[in-house]
Amino acid sequence: MEKLFIDGKWVVAVSGDSIPVYSPITGDSFATISRGKEEDVDLAVKAARTAVKGEWSKLAATDRGRLLMKIGQSVLDHLDELAEIEAKDTGKPMSLARKDIQALARYFEFYGSAADKVHGQVIPYMTGYAVDIIREPYGVVGHIIPWNYPAQMLGRTIAPALAMGNASVVKPAEDACMTSLRFAELATEAGLPSGVLNIVTGYGYEAGSALSSHPDVNMITFTGSPQVGTLIQAAAAQNHVKCVLELGGKCPQLVFNDADLDKAVPAIVGAIVQNSGQTCSAGSRVLIQEDIYDEVITRVAEQFKTLRVGSPESASDCGPIITHAQFKRVQEFIDDCLASGLTPLAEGKYANNLPENGYYIKPTLFGPVPRDHRLAKEEVFGPVLAAIPFKDEDDAVALANGTDYGLVASVWTENGARQQRIARKIEGGQVFINCYGAGGGVELPFGGVRKSGHGREKGFLALEEFSLTKTIVHHYE
Repeated sequence: MEKLFIDGKWVVAVSGDSIPVYSPITGDSFATISRGKEEDVDLAVKAARTAVKGEWSKLAATDRGRLLMKIGQSVLDHLDELAEIEAKDTGKPMSLARKDIQALARYFEFYGSAADKVHGQVIPYMTGYAVDIIREPYGVVGHIIPWNYPAQMLGRTIAPALAMGNASVVKPAEDACMTSLRFAELATEAGLPSGVLNIVTGYGYEAGSALSSHPDVNMITFTGSPQVGTLIQAAAAQNHVKCVLELGGKCPQLVFNDADLDKAVPAIVGAIVQNSGQTCSAGSRVLIQEDIYDEVITRVAEQFKTLRVGSPESASDCGPIITHAQFKRVQEFIDDCLASGLTPLAEGKYANNLPENGYYIKPTLFGPVPRDHRLAKEEVFGPVLAAIPFKDEDDAVALANGTDYGLVASVWTENGARQQRIARKIEGGQVFINCYGAGGGVELPFGGVRKSGHGREKGFLALEEFSLTKTIVHHYE
């Protein structure tokens, strides 16, 4: 059984209880993890608090940065091993698992090099006063991370937190936490002091709830559903604790009649099938100007028909859905679409010899989807693309903004003025022009509005999110 990692040591949950971990590739249980609960979270928070008050707080920013970069190098040194763990845990193709581990290392490289570059301010004030603004860590940060990108999300949330001098308690998803556990071991071997990073596996309603409501946690980060995000905010509010939340999306890809379709179509398909559509920023709606709708949808459909769904070792475009519950939800979503009269325009194909009980779903294209249909508004979190025609710029913007979410969008047009007009009118955290995602970009601030959450991760803005300002006023006359 995989144990909890608390205060630099492997420990069994106080209760002794465990949780089976199921493979999305076969549907079979392949491991067990400790079922951390409130008492385990309390031990982890106490260890983090001790670390914050101990040698970790005395370490200069430059030395923190060097340590983070050393951790990033250790990740790269164990790239193959970690990629195999990630692929086995999530079912994603090995090529994608390797990219995710490289992204994990990149977060530590980026924030390691940035740790000593967060500068304060001097305010010119009244004569006889010197005023400085400095940045300080929050203290103990709780991180509740999802199952879709466990390695990437670990780096995205803890690297900037540690760079600013915080200590972390991580509650990874019980469905995909093996990479986090191995990473904790590597970070410790690289020299991370005991208690600075703690991993408590368990269920969200037990360990996650205990972490978000713990009175000695100073900040919470969470990526997941809006429903759970609401519960976490409510729990954290009892202690007046700040939350950074990333809660999903229904991201539009706008295609105008002057778009370069040779570039647009592959990006449109890639934006919905990457990670089998299990991405908050998946481009799950393609909005197409009416006069080119038939041409675009024909070309997108042709690419959908070439997509292959397979296990990690196969050269597939999509792996399985990571959890059985999400597999059922995506399948029920497709069934509902069929029952409502929507006909698939194209589907992908299953690779040969797939395990019978794996959680595999073909990428599916529907269109034209009515604007009031649930497929046009609700997040599926699977490889299902909704095609919707629009008339003009105003109609496109209204359609793009016409959901409860606001996370990522793309705009495909060769008209420079239109690019700027549309980008500024779209409500969301990121807008890509004639591209989608730009490779993930550790440097690019990321976050949403409305039910997509609030706060920003990635880039230098994350360092501000994970720190507090303090104003120091010195009267010297």
